[in-house]
Parts: sequence; structure tokens; C-alpha cells
Amino acid sequence: KSHYVALVLTILQAPEYVSFQKGDWPISGEKIPDMVALTMGFSVQEDLSWPGLRAGQLFQRPRANVLVVVRGVDSLALPQNVASYPLENPVPFNLDSVAETVHSLFAEDTPVVLQLAPSEERLYMLGKANAVFEDLPVTLQQIRSRLSQDGSVLASLPLNSLNRNAEADLLFLSEVQVLHDITALLQRHRHLAQDHSPDLYSLELSGLEELGRRYGQDSPQYRDATAILANVLQKFGEDVFGLYGDSAVVEVVTVKSFEAPLTRKSRSILESKQISNPGSPYNLAYKYNFNYAVIFNIVLWLMIILALAVIVISYNLWNMDPGYDSIIYRMTNQKIRLD
Repeated sequence: KSHYVALVLTILQAPEYVSFQKGDWPISGEKIPDMVALTMGFSVQEDLSWPGLRAGQLFQRPRANVLVVVRGVDSLALPQNVASYPLENPVPFNLDSVAETVHSLFAEDTPVVLQLAPSEERLYMLGKANAVFEDLPVTLQQIRSRLSQDGSVLASLPLNSLNRNAEADLLFLSEVQVLHDITALLQRHRHLAQDHSPDLYSLELSGLEELGRRYGQDSPQYRDATAILANVLQKFGEDVFGLYGDSAVVEVVTVKSFEAPLTRKSRSILESKQISNPGSPYNLAYKYNFNYAVIFNIVLWLMIILALAVIVISYNLWNMDPGYDSIIYRMTNQKIRLD
């Protein structure tokens, strides 16, 4: 059975209304998708009894959640973080359930749902907005071409002992390039980060693992790459957080190693059309409408006001003195006296 040997969850960025508590509370690896869903305001099948995440504001949710899984290292030096937690029962996980929830609730909008693993040349995209990310380099041939173009990270990174012509080094540099390209595309298409639909990013990076296998974890290549990736991830988190108007959650999971690679069932983008089909026989929830919060507040407070009004009126009628408070009885009494 495949399992992770070591995992650490680091919350790089989070808005104030998503309350992560600092402490050494471990969280199970299989609960990470539930944690991501809760931070985005979605419901989960089982309650997450974990003190690291407090209940947030009911009508305010982050615009995006970005989860980066880094394989091949125990931990990274990420000093500018919100909180860090160890993981227990470390089993493989993915965000497929969260991605399907985002796409089903916001199918008519433009949610960005991006799941990327450059080492396996795997790229999953859902939603109409993902045409923006079709040009991301995925295959090794595309990566080599991208690294030789203008705007490549090779011009700005201190490579030191890394060799841009070696396969393992190239894989690591390609992952750094992908992180750079994602923020560059978001800066170019800022409307994606400013719409009402939440976005989901799931990135799996294994360049450090390949470098450790190739050169050893005591090698200068591995040490240089670890320092580079820590700096790149810190800046990546800050850039994404800023692009989403300080309304994004960015998590980093560091994975030392696992015995078997993560496997998942391949699926077509066309299959996602069934999710948003109103006539689907799968008993899906209704599509989310952003007017829901407004309508809910109007109905709720109107019912409260009407209920209070009924109580006050009923109380006053019950305690009313007909001869003193009622003009009808007063007029009647005067008429009787005149007669």
C-alpha cells in the first residue's frame, strides 16, 4: 500500500476571515481535501474535528485555493507563513472532489480549476476559463522550448551547481518555470481573479525528488535547488495572494518520499458537462447563485422583524385596558352617559 513517509502542511497565505490557529495539531492526509473544501466555504460529508481551522464567516469566502505538493524534501524554509502542521495517517490524496464541486456549482461562470503535475506530463483543466492555461509547458519538449524563450526563469535564477542541460535539473527548472508562468498568465488575465467564481489550483512538484535520486540529498545541486524552490514558493504565494486581492489560501505540503506514485483515473474534460446538467439523474444539488446570500438575509431579517412585531402587538393587546386605551369603548361610554 502506497503511503507518504513524511508530510508537513504549511499555510503560506490566508485571508483574515479564514482562521488558521498556530499549533502542532496533526491532520490526517485524507482530510486535506475536506480542509480545502471548508476554507472555500463548501460543505463536507463528515465534520472536520481539527482545531487548526476555525469556523469562518458565513457569507465571505476566499476567491481561490492553491495547494502545492512538493515531493522529495522533509520541509522547506518558508518563514513567512500563517501556520504549519504535521500530518498523521499520511495517505495519498487529491482534490478531485473539490474540483467537481467548484465546477458543478459555478459551471455557468468562469472558474479556474487547474491540476498539474509536470513530472508526469499531466494536466487537468475544467471550466471555461482554462483556455488561458492551454499554453502551459507540460511535456519535456515544451519545457525545453519554454526555458529558451524570453521571460525564462533561467535569466533570473542563481543556478549555481545546477546544470540546465541535465534531465533532472531540467525537470526542476521546468517546475519553477510553470509557477512563474501561472502568475504571469493571471496578471495578464486579471479578470479571472476578480470574478465571483472561486478558483482551485493543485500542483504536484517532484523535481527535488529527482535531484535527490540523481545526485543525493547531500549534494550541492539538491541544496541549491531546495533554497531556490523555497524562495520561489514564497514569492509565488505572495503573488497569487496579491492577484486575488488578499483573498486566497495558499498551502504547501512537503513530502519526503512515498513508496508508489499517486495514480488516478483519467477523465475527459467533456465528462464535466454532465455535472452541470439540470436534468441529470444523479441527484445533484442546485446550481449556486451569488444572489443566494442577499435573498437569504432579506428573508431571514424580514421574518425576524415580523415575528417581533407580532409578539409586541400581541403583548400590548393582551394587556390593554379597553375602557382607557380603546377609542371605541371611550366613545361608546360617552354615548351611554348622554343617553
